[in-house]
Amino acid sequence: MKIKLNPYRYPTAVLVAVMLSSCVSNETTTQQDQNYLRGELPVQEGMVVFNQNCASCHNFNATEIGPSLAGITSVKDKDWIKRFIQNSQKMIQEGDERALAQFEKFGIYMPSFEQLTAEELENLLAFIHKFSEGEKKNTSNRKGGLLNPIAAAIPTSNFNLVIEEFTTLPASSATAPDTRINTLRAIQMGGKERLFIADLRGGLYEIVDQKPQLYLNLKEQLTDFIDAPGFGSGLGSFAFHPNFESNGLLYTTHTEPSNTKKADYALPEGAKSRLQWILLEWKIDNPNLAVFEGSRRELLRVDMVTQIHGFQDLTFNPNAQPNSEDYGMLYLGIGDGGAALAGHPEICGTTQSIWGSVVRIDPLGTNSPNGNYGLPKDNPFQGEEGLGEIYCYGFRNPHRIAWEIGGSEKMLISNIGQHSVEEVNLGSKGAHYGWPFREGSFVFDVNANPELVYTPSSKDSNEVYVNPVIQYDHDEGNAVSGGFVYKLPEIPLLQNHYLFGDIPRGTLFLTPLAEIEKDQTASIQKVGLELNAESTSLLNIRPNERVDLRFGQDSKGKLYIFTKSNGKVYRITDFKASSNASGD
Repeated sequence: MKIKLNPYRYPTAVLVAVMLSSCVSNETTTQQDQNYLRGELPVQEGMVVFNQNCASCHNFNATEIGPSLAGITSVKDKDWIKRFIQNSQKMIQEGDERALAQFEKFGIYMPSFEQLTAEELENLLAFIHKFSEGEKKNTSNRKGGLLNPIAAAIPTSNFNLVIEEFTTLPASSATAPDTRINTLRAIQMGGKERLFIADLRGGLYEIVDQKPQLYLNLKEQLTDFIDAPGFGSGLGSFAFHPNFESNGLLYTTHTEPSNTKKADYALPEGAKSRLQWILLEWKIDNPNLAVFEGSRRELLRVDMVTQIHGFQDLTFNPNAQPNSEDYGMLYLGIGDGGAALAGHPEICGTTQSIWGSVVRIDPLGTNSPNGNYGLPKDNPFQGEEGLGEIYCYGFRNPHRIAWEIGGSEKMLISNIGQHSVEEVNLGSKGAHYGWPFREGSFVFDVNANPELVYTPSSKDSNEVYVNPVIQYDHDEGNAVSGGFVYKLPEIPLLQNHYLFGDIPRGTLFLTPLAEIEKDQTASIQKVGLELNAESTSLLNIRPNERVDLRFGQDSKGKLYIFTKSNGKVYRITDFKASSNASGD
């Protein structure tokens, strides 16, 4: 059979679903997953391919130039969809029954896309599958989802961050990943710096002469300690009390199985706990010793709906001076525990719940509900409706907290997004940053497609949310890795800039401190990397693997970057024009 094809084409349209969408409800495939790639990197790469070729005609919850792609991967098998993308005209000419029927209905065809590489095609299918499946969750039938909420690309500067290898942590497992290093902290004792780094599997190491030495092993100390499954479980974070040299107090967070002990903050009726996060205080007998000796006590225990988004950064404000209200106050980022998308959004974005907040407590006080810590009198909801622990709230996953040291002393909170927007927020007492009603500055609807965000309108809540000061979408990355403001004069071009990045891809970003102001959106630039006098990237250093980027800062203000899964720690030594810069 020879079919006469309509010569009209949409130059940028990839009408992937022309032959599929109108019968989504009438057919189901017996192999819904079809071995689609599910990693965050393939999905992001697929998003890039989609936005370059398909987004002008397609969405996942509305018919535009082309049909909605909702349910597409539940209708036909993966091989059929792949062949259709590569050459739909050929399938029509060969008399494919479904292709013919839908061609007669729509009367248009798409050009072949045989130029897509096998990898690009697999990534594209991974993206389409994830977003198509997400539309099945759109019980609110919300339309107008944004596939590319921030259309402008982040520019790349002509400068490289110069790094040198500093140390490598020992493997903490016989199977991959080698390590799960997650937090780096420093303290000053007697005019000498001590630098520590933690592995999620339980080891807290001191780096002495650039060599790691085990200081404390939580797995050996705690019978109920667990570091599996992954998702950030284990030794989450640690912080030394500002008076550590005299009082020997160290604070850590870790995970234990659900129902190990009664939680101070238990989940509401009907919600099942998957694990518990615990905040401990360790009393070191002699702070000068190279290996821990001492005792411990529990301060706080919280149930989590899922294994994700638990206790995050644990830190003291480095700017707080003795006798000031903030001196010795301990900040802890607490994620939503996955509750927003696990059927319990009501415990997120409210001052009545501890989940999805940054809390501020006095670890030496006793006026908390459990009597194990204090509620600072200047906390915004102390003595009012709400929890006295909460400093600010409305976070999905407040991963890192950092302050500019000196100057304006800005507090920066990085918050990992769902599947559209990554953000950095300017910390402010009592502020609501929007989750689960906002992702970045965009509307998020827990009853709609969780892979999409929406443009705010007058129909949305009139409640005031604080927008992020920095945001980027998933064309540029997957999960923000909060960093630090560099203040030292040793690297002039880096001075007074906030250095941060993207966890999976290891992309490095830079934002001028002067642009980080309330009610403003600061600019971002990508910066390159130089190691051993050669331009490179963390993705090149760790080819075909998730980078797992983290940042650290020592007590003098020097910055470090490290890659979680292979134990590599690098020290930043310079910031200079790249060798291929034009010199303009």
